[in-house]
Amino acid sequence: MMPVRSTLRLAAFALTLAAGFVLPAAAEDEIHIPKQEWHHDGAFGTYDRAQLQRGFQVYSKVCATCHSMSLLSYRHLAALGYSEPEIKAIASQVQVQDGPNDQGEMYERPGLPSDHFKAPFANEKAARAANNGALPKDLSLIVKARKGGEDYVYALLTGYTDPPPGVKVPDGQYYNKAFPGHLISMPPPLQDGIVSYADGTQATVPQMAKDVAAFLAWASEPKLEERKRIGAKVMIFLGVFTALMYLVKRKVWADVH
Repeated sequence: MMPVRSTLRLAAFALTLAAGFVLPAAAEDEIHIPKQEWHHDGAFGTYDRAQLQRGFQVYSKVCATCHSMSLLSYRHLAALGYSEPEIKAIASQVQVQDGPNDQGEMYERPGLPSDHFKAPFANEKAARAANNGALPKDLSLIVKARKGGEDYVYALLTGYTDPPPGVKVPDGQYYNKAFPGHLISMPPPLQDGIVSYADGTQATVPQMAKDVAAFLAWASEPKLEERKRIGAKVMIFLGVFTALMYLVKRKVWADVH
């Protein structure tokens, strides 16, 4: 029978040898997501309201046909700079189910600011049936849920390209250089000019991708600016407090040599 120590040595050698083959392959599949510049980056960065409104336009005209945002209500759009009449007008463009009424029946009515964003499908099975079995993700927290955040969203939306030589893309899928595994079921959602921006900005694919990524970043962390303001106040307080404590210390120990 082989001694236990020899067995352990052989096992360690086998693991080391296996790692030599596995790790390089994993490194080759690693996807690099380029870092983009965002208005809300940095300790004092804030959301660009005009960009957020453009991003909401892209979501509502393009993304909302498949993807829900179940954690947002129309009233939350006030944070983007929309007025109350504008929010009421946006909400009223959708029909939502309500009830039951006095007859015990469900009915549809125009949306209200208090309603959540209307989901594109009635349920998960309907969503899968309309997307060849794939379930479109809810986008409420997608920026927090994906490594790379808004950089990943931008890279994904602009990452559709022809596959490299020798790579076969199955029917119903598309090649995307930013998507893990590179084969994605979602067709390219953006095309130049697919949205007419209210502020006159040219709706190119990179522009729309960046705008909607910023909007999704806000949806994932709407309290970002408030958190930064509180953080700045805390740092100022700590700085003043430290200076006062230093002066007190100098005063108290001034006569000690």
